[in-house]
Amino acid sequence: MRSKGSIRPAPGRSRAHSVAVLGAPFSKGQKRGGVENGPKAIRDAGLIERLSHLDYPVHDFGDLSFQHLEKDEPYMHVPFPRTVGRANKLLSGAVSNAVGAGHTTIMLGGDHSLAIGSVEGHAKQRPDLCLIWVDAHADINTPFTSPSGNLHGQSVAFMLKELQNKMPELPGFSWVKPFLSAKDLVYIGLRDVDPGEYDILKDLGVQYFTMRDIDRLGIQRVMEVTFDHLLSRKQRPIHLSFDIDAMDPSLAPATGTPVNGGLTYREGIWITEEIHNTGLLSVMDLVEVNPDLGASREAVESTASMAVDVIASALGQTREGGPITQESQTLKEDTEQLRL
Repeated sequence: MRSKGSIRPAPGRSRAHSVAVLGAPFSKGQKRGGVENGPKAIRDAGLIERLSHLDYPVHDFGDLSFQHLEKDEPYMHVPFPRTVGRANKLLSGAVSNAVGAGHTTIMLGGDHSLAIGSVEGHAKQRPDLCLIWVDAHADINTPFTSPSGNLHGQSVAFMLKELQNKMPELPGFSWVKPFLSAKDLVYIGLRDVDPGEYDILKDLGVQYFTMRDIDRLGIQRVMEVTFDHLLSRKQRPIHLSFDIDAMDPSLAPATGTPVNGGLTYREGIWITEEIHNTGLLSVMDLVEVNPDLGASREAVESTASMAVDVIASALGQTREGGPITQESQTLKEDTEQLRL
């Protein structure tokens, strides 16, 4: 049973009328090759066929084509800044166009630096958006705090207004202006946070749930608090940025920075089901599937299939196999009342 303060889907609340799938085969936000093959792996695992069974048309717009600059010297210790900046500017425009055309948009990465462009492009159309970041990592380092310099671990820092004075002017990123407030962000699944990131999270008062919090509270309560935090004042579009390494490596081993003790299958799917049930999902990123890092073909297929399941449930596929409809939601509510 849900708490009184939780956000429930209103009768007749609009959900996706159409879905746009956009591939972003890009890897320069980190140093390990192969993650640029993530979009193909996810499609090969049956994504488009799975989504075609839901209640709305699916438009696969293929993959963006990214240029890799021959001369892209590190800035400070940040590798490929101009290449990453240019790729995200291109992606921002593509996501903005898809959202502006009325599609619920699914961005297939690629590494998590792509969220800079994906969320920024979304915000161009829906500046009131909120962001749910499901990940083992906070990705909120700045170039000053990042141990590696990799931009896939700094994505959120580019977005936050509160960090504007903490970010140097990286070449390739002059087009990015901070657009998100810390109160409009929630993390779920954290378990590998750098010391500098921890200080930022505490200083800014960001709402986050570590895996220990999920163990303590349960995933249902975590989602209730998430929605109360983001949606109790105003109903607004949700951007879900889902790194496959949020899942336990036993379920999604083919990824660049796996961390033991992650989300179970049921916890991961509960998150996306509940987000779907708000009727407010507008854009979703699914990133960091790296087929080159699977120890076997089975490991790659397991990871890509997990990605497909996560996306499909965010768009309305139930664990019973069919789409969530108003009728099935009403039946669920009636059943809950009978159990009281």
